[in-house]
Amino acid sequence: MKIDKTTSSLPASQAGDGSGRAPAAKTGNGASPSGATTSTNVTLGSTAAQLRSMESSMAGAPLVNAAKVAEIKQAISEGHFQINTGVVADRLIASVKDMFPAGSGSRG
Repeated sequence: MKIDKTTSSLPASQAGDGSGRAPAAKTGNGASPSGATTSTNVTLGSTAAQLRSMESSMAGAPLVNAAKVAEIKQAISEGHFQINTGVVADRLIASVKDMFPAGSGSRG
């Protein structure tokens, strides 16, 4: 089992709404280069909308399954918690292999 570092999501102003950007360059007299007010519209694709929806639905989800933790604690306290050492060893080896891909580093 791998434990990944968690990252926090970006504030909305940095996530693509454009509010954190500097205004467009102006000419020396304070007017916009074309003499008229210009604006830029940005439309995010459906993937961005799906990601926002997924993020909001996952925000309320617990990081730990409390019921499963309680079940394991009870099994340990009652002395009938079984550990499959073969599976633990296989997953530990796989985790180390993921950290050090084949062909990287030197041998010998």
